[in-house]
Amino acid sequence: MSLLTRLFFQFKYLQKPRWDTGISPPELLEFIQQYPPGRAIDLGCGTGTNAITLAKNGWQVTGVDFIGRALQAAREKARQAGVEVDFRQGNVAHLQGVSGPFDLVFDLGCFHSLSATDRPAYVENLGHLLAVHGIYLMYAFFKQTSSNRAGLVDKDLDLLASRLELVRRQDGEDSRGLPSAWFTYRNRS
Repeated sequence: MSLLTRLFFQFKYLQKPRWDTGISPPELLEFIQQYPPGRAIDLGCGTGTNAITLAKNGWQVTGVDFIGRALQAAREKARQAGVEVDFRQGNVAHLQGVSGPFDLVFDLGCFHSLSATDRPAYVENLGHLLAVHGIYLMYAFFKQTSSNRAGLVDKDLDLLASRLELVRRQDGEDSRGLPSAWFTYRNRS
């Protein structure tokens, strides 16, 4: 992860980042209604909103983020909600001390912000983290060719397809009107 990326996120968490709505998305709530509780990991968990939602619904949850300030807020939110979540500080592309299998790997806007060099390692981790037939639920926006901003490219989808089976893709737009999608993948093994 580049120093510039680290500084960007450190700076954003000095206040409340625009993506930290404090509300779990309907796609996660729908997933919770369709699947029995199990083990889940929230990659790029930020202040823990979605990890806490999972824990409130009976899931055993680990949340990982590289920003200490976000994790401090997450721990406090979990305490106030009366749930236990194992929050860990780390790089989601090079996880240490976290082992699967997890029934759910959840990613709300993390993968698309990784560097191109970290994305293969992240996808390799998915194969180790996911239980047999486990679900990877990811939200991401697409890279605009005219922009230096983060985002998915076709190569990323090919990389994911090399390890996981695409179950569902729901295209839409993010809050800025940029193309985005929710992806549901299943571990093939």
